[in-house]
Amino acid sequence: MAGTRNAMRAVRVFEFGGPEVLKLQSNVSIPVPNENEVLIKVHACGVNPVETYIRSGNYARKPALPYTPGSDVAGVIEGVGEHVTAFKKGDRVFSTGTVSGGYAEYALAAANRVFPLSDKLDFRQGAAIGIPYFTAYRALIQKGRAKAGESVLVHGASGGVGIATCQIARACGLKVLGTAGTVEGMDVVLRNGAHQAFNHREANYVDKIKEYTGMEGLDVIIEMLSNINLTTDLQLLSYGGRVMVVGCRGSIEINPRDTMSKESTITGVSLFLATEEEMQDCARAVLDGIEAGWLKPLVGSEYPLEKVVQAHEDIMHNSGARGKMVLLP
Repeated sequence: MAGTRNAMRAVRVFEFGGPEVLKLQSNVSIPVPNENEVLIKVHACGVNPVETYIRSGNYARKPALPYTPGSDVAGVIEGVGEHVTAFKKGDRVFSTGTVSGGYAEYALAAANRVFPLSDKLDFRQGAAIGIPYFTAYRALIQKGRAKAGESVLVHGASGGVGIATCQIARACGLKVLGTAGTVEGMDVVLRNGAHQAFNHREANYVDKIKEYTGMEGLDVIIEMLSNINLTTDLQLLSYGGRVMVVGCRGSIEINPRDTMSKESTITGVSLFLATEEEMQDCARAVLDGIEAGWLKPLVGSEYPLEKVVQAHEDIMHNSGARGKMVLLP
């Protein structure tokens, strides 16, 4: 760390806009934990699509400027505030949220958003847990009410949330179908819990899914790109089927009649709206999955903090996602 011990490198955003507004600064003060907070020395931080939406200023949640993005960090506890008993200096941890921002060498987090990181996982994998796995569990189980024996299609299954969903669905006893945009992506999907993978770049891939599911249709669809796929999804559902909208990059026109004919539902999913109880439920499921060995985050591209602009460009234009993108301070 350059200079004194009270300064660190961190990415700062002073105005909303394109990736170029992400500025790496080397003289940012290291924050001090208040009560019920911990300070984490960041070894890796996940990059999530939602962080690009927030940065652009076109998202429902607008942080006060300037701010440091990033919620999913993995690292080592550097210090704890008053009333924190669950952690001590030196503990390996991961977070599902930060107070000061994760694209930095140190990050403050509320103690109830921090969890022990098993020795089974490295820090890069730890940074790939937070938003992807909690969102996947919320979409599939809490909101989608998926049950063993049902079928699920993960539409866009090779990215961070997609892989998390495939692993959770398989562990919960569902029949798992996934789509990806490349042969490598399909291979990743199959290696991470899907029974069958489809290439959503093929003109007739929807027919192939229909052929595979037969007359029954799908019980649940986890949708990462609803502005493209929602109309199709409604036609793939079973009676009483559910589409869970996890990702969207624009608007789409649908025919509501497609929901009437099967009494199907479309439900939006937002981890930010989860109650404390629901977050703890997600955490229990995730920690159990790590312990059981089926929860294995797949790390994709890795970038140093200096390349944060590139990371934000790539996550929006990377058509063949394979795993979770991480920053390494």
